[in-house]
Amino acid sequence: MKKELTRQQYLDLYYFMRLNRAVEDMMVKLFRQNKIVGGLYSSLGQEAISVGTAYALEKKDWLAPMIRNIGALLVKGVRPRDVFMQHMAKYDSPTKGKDGTSHFGDLDDLHIVSPISMLGDLIPVMTGVAMAGRYLGQKIVTMTWIGDGGSSTGVFHEGLNFAAAQKAPFVLILENNLWAYSTPVRKQVPLENLADRAKAYGIDSYIVDGNDVVAVYSTAKEAVERARAGEGPILIEAKSFRRQGHAQHDAAEYVPKEMRAYWEARDPIDLYEKFLASEKLLDAKGKREIEEKISTLLAGEREFAENSPMPPAEFAETGVYCTGDDCHKIRAKWERPIAEVTPPRSSATAVWTVPGFGSGKGSGGANAPIHFGDTPPAAHSSAGEAKSANGSKPGAKAAVKSGGKKAAKAGAASSSRKARR
Repeated sequence: MKKELTRQQYLDLYYFMRLNRAVEDMMVKLFRQNKIVGGLYSSLGQEAISVGTAYALEKKDWLAPMIRNIGALLVKGVRPRDVFMQHMAKYDSPTKGKDGTSHFGDLDDLHIVSPISMLGDLIPVMTGVAMAGRYLGQKIVTMTWIGDGGSSTGVFHEGLNFAAAQKAPFVLILENNLWAYSTPVRKQVPLENLADRAKAYGIDSYIVDGNDVVAVYSTAKEAVERARAGEGPILIEAKSFRRQGHAQHDAAEYVPKEMRAYWEARDPIDLYEKFLASEKLLDAKGKREIEEKISTLLAGEREFAENSPMPPAEFAETGVYCTGDDCHKIRAKWERPIAEVTPPRSSATAVWTVPGFGSGKGSGGANAPIHFGDTPPAAHSSAGEAKSANGSKPGAKAAVKSGGKKAAKAGAASSSRKARR
């Protein structure tokens, strides 16, 4: 660790890491008391990543966490009571008890986009937010996180390619946990460094020790500044280890004991405390004061959360359905007329069509949909004609429903034309 921040910045990083861990420790107690609704996901041993990266953002910047990035939420200004109530499905929670874990956001004030369960989907979403901010002249940077397993999803690659093509002011934090649930990285990817994925899209990447909060912050700060200057997107691989299982139900017995012991000895908070002490930035008295501050804060936040009511059944539909213009509070301040920036409709005609497609012929009504899946098999073709796997003419199955023998011939011909293109 290098000494390069102000004393207050060093202590802020320490406070938020300790707060991150204390919040999760308290939720484990609530979970064991059957007060948590749904699953509970730990970031034990990875607090430096969430805190260090989020701390590099400015207030106007946007982030979209995953369910383990509670530290990032706390840095952004989310109150611990909101985290508790969200996991307890209380009425005063950000989603009024309609969702659990960290699935909530704050678009108006804190610029937080809710997590998306489908891993990787936040990459194109946050690319879009970054593009919107650039269009509106806001000079913002967006950030989201992904795990090593999530980096193998299709949308990861599609989203990162899109961000690269648009040169979006976007920073992606790839948390290399070494395990995607119970699958080790070596069985997922034939790469030593997941940061190498960035090369395919012509963008820069960094590799950082995810247990060194100062290194994480410094790397993220440089990436954010570069993205803001128009050099984005940028990928950061933070190498660390998820010291607990996927969720509270997972004992993670698949992890070798030697590996777990190695990473426990490299606890990010313990490492940082030694650094702060060596630089005379934190002594026993200062540490005790921070611990007492966190303890007092969380005792009050937990009391508030536990005394919050459960949502009334009568409000079950409130906020679920859009009823008009009240659905979307955020309105874009267009700098140019909407008509000017709306892409024109394509003037190109379709390359091929199937006669009768969409007219409902043969499907029980003039406007009824065509059910391709239950179309009877076509008759076998004559000798010498191309056959599909089941012996029918290619394209004939779809075409038969669409308009009889003539359509079948048209379908076969169109399929042939498609194959030649």
